[in-house]
Amino acid sequence: MKFQQHQREFRKSLLEQQTRREALRKMGAGMGSIGLASLLGQHGASAAPPNPMAPKAPHFPARAKRVIQLFMPGGPSQVDTFDYKPMLAKHAGERPGIVDRKSLRNTKMGLMPSPFEFQQYGQSGKWVSDIFPETAKCVDDISFVHSMYTDIPEHAGAILMSNLGSLQPNRPSMGSWLLYGLGAETENLPGFVAMSPVAQPRGKSANWGNSFLPGAYAGSYVNVREMTPEAALRDLKNTNLPKAEQRKQLDLLTKLNRINLEKLEQDQQLEAAIQSMEMAFRMQFSVPDVFDVSKESKATLDLYGDSEFAKGCLIARRLIEDGVRVVQLSHSISGYDIAWDTGHNNIVDGHAQLAKACDQGIAALLKDLKLRGLLEDTLVVWGGEFGRAPTSEGAKGRDHDHYGYTVWMAGGGVKSGFSYGSTDEFGLSAVENRTHVHDLHATILHLMGLDHQELTYRYSGRDFRLTDVHGHVIHDLIA
Repeated sequence: MKFQQHQREFRKSLLEQQTRREALRKMGAGMGSIGLASLLGQHGASAAPPNPMAPKAPHFPARAKRVIQLFMPGGPSQVDTFDYKPMLAKHAGERPGIVDRKSLRNTKMGLMPSPFEFQQYGQSGKWVSDIFPETAKCVDDISFVHSMYTDIPEHAGAILMSNLGSLQPNRPSMGSWLLYGLGAETENLPGFVAMSPVAQPRGKSANWGNSFLPGAYAGSYVNVREMTPEAALRDLKNTNLPKAEQRKQLDLLTKLNRINLEKLEQDQQLEAAIQSMEMAFRMQFSVPDVFDVSKESKATLDLYGDSEFAKGCLIARRLIEDGVRVVQLSHSISGYDIAWDTGHNNIVDGHAQLAKACDQGIAALLKDLKLRGLLEDTLVVWGGEFGRAPTSEGAKGRDHDHYGYTVWMAGGGVKSGFSYGSTDEFGLSAVENRTHVHDLHATILHLMGLDHQELTYRYSGRDFRLTDVHGHVIHDLIA
């Protein structure tokens, strides 16, 4: 009995002293492990692993180097912004067959003309609603996609589809995929920054999360309302130690973590923690500078205006100038996470107020990027998760419409003053060159020099990609 007890204690001791992976390696590898260790040693395998954020070569020459996504959660109405449909006035109150054939939640209401006036702008003669007078002046730098459609008319799922290419929060965001594929051009700032004036869009961190990709590729969130440079990112400053002492402390902690990492052989969470601590150390000195918009000239500040969204646009420009790969700026107002959904009750006041809050900032961003020579390799993308129906909901509102809506892109290799695709005569459904969200994502990746079919990550026994098994590049949009 004593001998059996000693055997049990001995086995327990062995298990406590080494991991299962270590035990298998020691027992099964034999002389091969010794030869492999020698070979790896010759190639410097004991050195620190490469920086996952280091710039990577694209699959082919890129038209764009960086992306600024101006995201409009809540569903801006295409027929009240950029998709002019004069037939709505002619058939006001009617229920044409094309409307009845679609499954709209509010099935009893007829067509409702836009309460806003439309005018033609630029050499392209593009029709734009009078709630976007400043953006309208930039139409000759914009490619409009009027034939977008998505899978469901529900905010949470459609927002995730817009940012993840999935209806569920279990996939990496587009920004994370871009970092994974291309790395970043900065060592002192996150490669992917997500911002909003007040509220995070519905789905919150999933919209800029890394999911199963390594943690280094996750986006960092900033609340634009907290505009003091010191408060832009929380818990950034170390008030107890000077820079030199922090460096010593971080180096020691990194050394200890790497010793542990070598024992574990591979630990994604520990690797991400090491990278995050190093980034946090550098960010505490670079973040206050890049978020300090007071350093801009009065002319630049006047160009953007003083709205919170405009400040976000200005910071977006400063971030991409400093090498940030992806910036997502979501529009929110009064703390509402799907701002443009005010269109249910009152298109007139709701859309006018929202457009006024972002119009000047959007136009200023496009003009500023162009003036600085940045627009040609910076892709700006504007749009929401779906649009709104041309039928009325109540007296002044519109319900959701996922059958056809508008997004637009500017710079980054897309055609200027161009319109692609169309909805039917009432603006309800995409009928010409129908473009799914997967197609938009495939096109964005293509402009960034990435083949959406080749940018994959193996997880849980299969290869994943942003566009799943779908998506086609819209070559007609590319200049």
